Order: sequence, then structure tokens, then C-alpha cells
Amino acid sequence: MLRALDIRDLLIIDHLELSFQPGLNVLTGETGAGKSILLDSLGFVLGWRGRAELVRSGAAQGEVVAEFDLHDGHPAHAVISEAGLPPCEDGELILRRVNTAEGRKTAWVNDRRCSGEVLRALSGTLVELHGQHDDRGLLNPRGHRAMLDEYADHGQLMAAVRQAWTAMARARKAVEVTQAALDAVRAEEEFLRHAVAELDQLNPLPGEDADLDVRRRQMQGAERIRGDVARAHGMLTDGAEGAMTEALRWLETADSSDAAELDAPLAALGRALLELGEAQDGVGRVLDTLEFNPSELEECEERLFAIRALARKHDVLADELGTYAATLRSKLAALDAGDRNLAEQEIALAAAETAYRQAGTALSSSRKKHASALDAAVMAELAPLKMERAVFETTFDVAEPGPEGQDGVAFTVATNPGAPAGPLNKIASGGELSRFLLALKVCLHGDDGGQTLIFDEIDRGVGGATADAVGRRLSALAEGGQVLVVTHSPQVAAQGAYHWRVQKQVVDEVTLSTVVPLDRDARITEIARMVSGDTITDEARAAARSLLVG
Repeated sequence: MLRALDIRDLLIIDHLELSFQPGLNVLTGETGAGKSILLDSLGFVLGWRGRAELVRSGAAQGEVVAEFDLHDGHPAHAVISEAGLPPCEDGELILRRVNTAEGRKTAWVNDRRCSGEVLRALSGTLVELHGQHDDRGLLNPRGHRAMLDEYADHGQLMAAVRQAWTAMARARKAVEVTQAALDAVRAEEEFLRHAVAELDQLNPLPGEDADLDVRRRQMQGAERIRGDVARAHGMLTDGAEGAMTEALRWLETADSSDAAELDAPLAALGRALLELGEAQDGVGRVLDTLEFNPSELEECEERLFAIRALARKHDVLADELGTYAATLRSKLAALDAGDRNLAEQEIALAAAETAYRQAGTALSSSRKKHASALDAAVMAELAPLKMERAVFETTFDVAEPGPEGQDGVAFTVATNPGAPAGPLNKIASGGELSRFLLALKVCLHGDDGGQTLIFDEIDRGVGGATADAVGRRLSALAEGGQVLVVTHSPQVAAQGAYHWRVQKQVVDEVTLSTVVPLDRDARITEIARMVSGDTITDEARAAARSLLVG
């Protein structure tokens, strides 16, 4: 509920303080007195787009402060929390917005700076404005479906549709992801099968590259030195041993002739033959280690080169070829499993689509059922408003499926029998439109969530008993809540629980707008002025008293 409004230096207001009450609050005054300025000021502090030049001439800045009372479950609390602003203490919400003469705007929520987006989000929970040509609320066809759902109390059905829509969207996403993955794998299927076959045929083992490289180096080294070692072994075995043996035989023959000087050479030659034998054995053993089949070196090199070529081809390390092959095999396996998974997911998607259609059909059926009830209720409200021959009808068409269902909903009217029906905001005249708007709002009225309803000259173009019916319906709307009405109708003004008069005055040759709260006597005078004009007669005062008593 709007509790107070403080306006400083805006348009023709220097300083104005207003305290509003629950129930029907009425604002009256002569044309041009500044009633629209109050709505402009309220719209400014709520972040609505309005006049570009708001600051009063000669002032450095204009400022508006609005105070609201919020009950515990008021939706504004959620907006405040989501914006990261401190919670309201004792349900008090204070909005403040400043506009400098240079056009810079700054806003606060409970003394914490905030953006215009936060203000506009809050405004949707705090105030609902209706006028003859208002396009925010009832006259905006995009909101008609939500209004019908609110009227029909479709909370559970809507929740079922949203849940089914979410499940269907999730199932569709799963199919898309699986299909995309399969398409990607199929695009390289030929490569995968060839690569796996090639890797399986070669079957490289971890560490095999290093082992082959060592063996290859050994065989290459053996090939270079084996010839020299073999020749040395031949010389030691054939040449050196034979010569030494022959020399030993001749020396032993000479020794038998008692040549004692040969003992030492004979002993040295014997030792040399022993060392020669050890040399022959050692060189022989080396020669054995250098023994290899030349084809083995060729096979070793071929395999080593094949492993390294595959590693380069797939841009992996040689030791990673086995892991890489396993990865490729898993991709191929995914092709087989993917087809099965895709089939299962498509079945799940079909089931989710069926569930969504069923939930949507149930919601559509209920919408059409309650639309008939709403049409009848609006028609019943139109009769006292002197529009008993008008027709109000809720129409349906097929809309793009979504979380709110697949129904397009629009309110259409025909003002005369036989006339074609059309959109609410295009068929009715100003006075007719206001009465359609009021009748519809009365039928939709329930728990407004603590919103303040504002009607800006919604009674224009009507008078007499019709204006009285308008006033009574506005009074009924205000029960248990708060309604602000800007009106020129004495019948509507008389229904107000609280009454303010907006008037202009000239101070030091400067025109200013003020708002005066009216007691009963002042109300009689104001309503009499509304009845008779500038000249207030006794008859007008009597009529005013009669309206207030009634």
C-alpha cells in the first residue's frame, strides 16, 4: 500500500507531502490543476518513462520519495532480495529518486543506491495503473492469458505444464546432443575404422619404441666392429698360435742339446701361450655377442619406423599409441551404443511430448471453460454501466508452445449488436473503454498482492447513474486494499473514503500546484463545484450532500 508521497521541485510543485490511506482515495480538481503531475511524480519514483523535463524551473534538482507498507508475503520482498538490497524493516519500503537539472537521475531503495531496472521491477509489484489509453495492464493483449489464468486459479495446472515443458526441453536437448555426437563420429567413421585396423595390425606395446631403438643401435654397432674382431680372432687363432707353437718346438729341440740359456725364453714362451689362449677365449666370446642375423636388423628397423610413423600420423607419443587406439575403439563402440541410446532418448522425448500435450490440453480446456464464466461475469458488470447491449468475449488461437501452454488468448468486444468484435483497445470509444476496463477489473479482482490500483480519469465520458455505478465498483475494488482515483465525476468522488483537491495558486508571480485534504464540509463544496461549475448553488450543495449520504 502507498502510504506517503513527498515531491520537491518537480514541474509546478515546489514541495508537496501527501499521506494516503487504505480504501478509495479520490483526487479531484479543475482541468490543468496538476492532477496528472502527481501521477508523473509517482511514475518517476517508480522508474517509469515519462516527461523528459521534470525539474521545476530555477531548481537545481527535483526529488520524489514514496513510502510503501508491505505485508510479509508481498512480492516486492523477492525483488529486493534478488537485487541484493537490504530487507525492509517492519515492512517499510522507501523509494527515493532524484533528477538533476542536467538530466542525471539517481535512485535509492531504503537508502541503498539502485538502478532504474530495480525500480521498474519493484513498480510492477507495488502499483497498477489504469487509464483510458493505458497499455500496461488490461489493454495489453500480451497479458490477457495471464489474467485469465489468475481468474481461473490455474496455479496447479500451470505448474504441471511448466514441469512437462521443462522435462520435454530436457529430453529434446538430450536427443540433440546425442545426435550431434553421432553425426560427428559418423563423419570420421571411415578414418576411425582404418586407423583402428592399422593400429591393431601393428599392435605397438608400451616401451617397445625404446627397446627397439636400443636393439637397433646395438646391431648397428655390432655390424661395424664385428669384421675387425673376427679378423683379430683369426690372427690369434691361426697365425699367432701356430708361430708360437712352432717356435716353442724348435726351442725345446735346442734345449735338449744342453743349452741352459734357453730356460728363461722357454718359460716366457709358455706363459705367452697361456695368455694367448685367454685372449683367444675373450675375443671369441665378444665375437659371439656380436653375432646376429642381418635380417633381424632390417625387421627391427622396419617395426621401429612403422611405430614412429603412426605416432607422427596421429600426433601422439609412440608409447601413447595403445591408449590412442583404445580411444578410437571407444568412439567406434559409441556408434553402436549411440544408435541404441538415441533410440531410447527419442522414445523418452516422445513420451515427454505426449505428457506436455496432455498437460497443455487440460490447461486449454480449463481456460476455455473459465473464459466462458469470465465473459458472463463481465457482461453482468456491463449492464449497470449502461452497456447492456455490448458483447465481451474471450477468444483463443493456437500459439507457439511454451512453458505457459499453447493458447493465444485475447479479449474482444463489440459495442453494438451485429457489429464485428475486435480488440478491446481498438473497438471501444474512450467512455466505453473505461467501462469495459472497469468491468473487467472488477471481475478479475482478487488478492492483488498488496498492489495499489490507480485509475486515471477512467470515468471520463460517463455521468449520472453510470458514473454512480462506476464509483460504486471502484469503492468495491478498494475494500481490503487501496485504490487511487483521479476523477472529474461528482458521483465517483462521493464514493471516496478520502478526498484531496488539487489546485493551482500563484505565489510571487510563480504558478504552483498544491493538494489539499478535504473534510466533509470541504468535500461538499468540492463535489458541488463538480456538479455546477464555478458558481456553486444551493441546489448543487444539496446534490453534493445527497451523493455523500447515498
